[in-house]
Amino acid sequence: MSVAEKCVDTIRILSAEAIERAKSGHPGICMGAAPIGYELFAEHLKFNSRDPKWDNRDRFVLSAGHGSMLLYSLLHLFGYDVTTEDIINFRQLGSRTPGHPEYGVTDGVETSTGPLGQGLGNAVGFAVAEEHLAAIFNRPGFPVVDHYTYVLTGEGCLEEGLGYEACSFAGTQKLSKLILLYDCNNISIEGNVKTSFSEDVATRFIAQGWQVLRVRNANNLGTLGNAIERAKADKSRPTIIICNTTIGYGSPLAGTADCHGAPLGEDNLAAAKKAMGWELPPFEVPEDVKEHCLAIADEKAKAEDEWKEMFARYEQVYPELAAEYRRFMSGIQPDWTEVEAKLPAFDKPEATRSCGGKILNAIASTLPNVMSGSADLAPSTKTEIKGAEYFSPEHREGCNIHFGIREHAMAAICNGIQLHGGLKAVCSTFFSFTDYMKAGIRMTALMNIPVLYVMTHDSIGVGEDGPTHQPMEQLISLRSIPNINVFRPCDGNETYAAFKCAFTDSCPTVIVESRQNLPAYASDVAAAERGAYVLSPCEGRPDVLLIGTGSEIEVCMQAKELLAAEGVKAKVISMVSIEKFESQSEEYRDSVIDRDVMARVCVEAASHYSWYRYSRDYGEVVAMTGFGVSGPAKQLFEYFGFTARNVADKAKKSIENVKLCRFSH
Repeated sequence: MSVAEKCVDTIRILSAEAIERAKSGHPGICMGAAPIGYELFAEHLKFNSRDPKWDNRDRFVLSAGHGSMLLYSLLHLFGYDVTTEDIINFRQLGSRTPGHPEYGVTDGVETSTGPLGQGLGNAVGFAVAEEHLAAIFNRPGFPVVDHYTYVLTGEGCLEEGLGYEACSFAGTQKLSKLILLYDCNNISIEGNVKTSFSEDVATRFIAQGWQVLRVRNANNLGTLGNAIERAKADKSRPTIIICNTTIGYGSPLAGTADCHGAPLGEDNLAAAKKAMGWELPPFEVPEDVKEHCLAIADEKAKAEDEWKEMFARYEQVYPELAAEYRRFMSGIQPDWTEVEAKLPAFDKPEATRSCGGKILNAIASTLPNVMSGSADLAPSTKTEIKGAEYFSPEHREGCNIHFGIREHAMAAICNGIQLHGGLKAVCSTFFSFTDYMKAGIRMTALMNIPVLYVMTHDSIGVGEDGPTHQPMEQLISLRSIPNINVFRPCDGNETYAAFKCAFTDSCPTVIVESRQNLPAYASDVAAAERGAYVLSPCEGRPDVLLIGTGSEIEVCMQAKELLAAEGVKAKVISMVSIEKFESQSEEYRDSVIDRDVMARVCVEAASHYSWYRYSRDYGEVVAMTGFGVSGPAKQLFEYFGFTARNVADKAKKSIENVKLCRFSH
């Protein structure tokens, strides 16, 4: 047995042992795809395990994230900071080796890959970022940005609709530095995949513009290596390498669904070890394997030294480009003074989507690392960067992206662009369609990366397009995701505040914008950045608080006038972002929403569930409790009760509720 074959068996046994100790996990893919992982890391992947974030490393994405122990075993053997103790603590509370790879938790993990297909979309994003940055910074003799993205998938990632979307986009864009290693073992949880996945995968990928290669026995490392080199040699299209493997290879459960999502069991693990001639204690790596893999890692580390030497020469020849590259990779902040000089006054009625388009373009004019795309809706969402090319095989420097009608892939691809480093990812669609991209947005929040989602056509204000296009539950759905800021601005100034937060905060942001024109107010940008503020105060203590967002601020302001005519003092509060507001000090929150004013009306043309924390026991909520209908927007707002008269009446009812409560006590 060669040392390479011994390394493959080490990966198999180490993975199976960790899964057995955890009493949960997926040994099948780890044992079947071990040769793929070893061949890639040992012979092809460019990395420095001592500096896992080196800019010009190759990216490896385990899209089939349930096979996490395969990745952890590889990282452990090739010198990353994944210790034997980490392997032993696989899937345990607080460990650095969680059940699926998690970005920011484990050294060497490029992205969180839990839901199948997300990693494949991320990998496409990595490849887009590489091509774009290479077009900007590379010069003859100076390949500053020059690396590949490898992604390992199983049948599951390719069955998911996201997989189709992402691979279609990658083929259209001719992303030749994207190499997909398909672990084709024909087994899923329910058994043989032919019951649900009988298509000709090779023909599918040919139709999508990919090079298709096949390795009929992935245990043949030489054949596998040749296929990877052929993939790298094709400069005109991405490549899929269909690698025929046996799930659970080497164990008595090989080739069956029984080893997909459960430990082998002690007896089957012992039988696998016997079949491989394995006699070492659990979690012990053979010395020759350890030395071999670490020697490879030491040799590969030289690539970064060579790159640094090349970059030093690049700085001498192209000092301005080198300085700009460093700015990109360190994270550029907009020059807000320059941005504001390019903005209009926002003093006339205007749709917030239109305001957002002007703001994004002003920011992009000072921030060259923005990449903005939409799901075939840029003319409506106003997110095209004017005067800039669209990213394409002919224009890699283009910073606009035609994602096509692929919302799910768009979110995952943007996650990859953002994770790559050097770029700010922005994408947009109609707000109702966030349901198609929810999984990707959730992964953005889980990884805490600052992708910006611009969502327009925010409510029943969509009007005649009807309930399919009128978002009702989407606001509460996004607000319920941890670690994400959701803004629904009422005018241009509040929209600007939302964009400032999106380009400053480290977490993801969703900005929800109107299709219809909204009034311009003397809104306070700095106050809006804090999430909520008093848009319209009253003299002395208010009788009632009117709390609204977006287009419903106009209704609140009109209701205040009606109430004033009836001798009722109202204070209007604009709740631009609940998340930002809740992050403020208690003192600030109390200065906006008076604790001792129990009469309140919360108004939003979306689900009512966000508002009970603010309306409290005696307040009223004017919101949607069902879907919308088709009709002119003005009529719909009246039909569903979003009128000044209704809000004023609800305010008086809330005041009466408080009086009755006090009287009863």
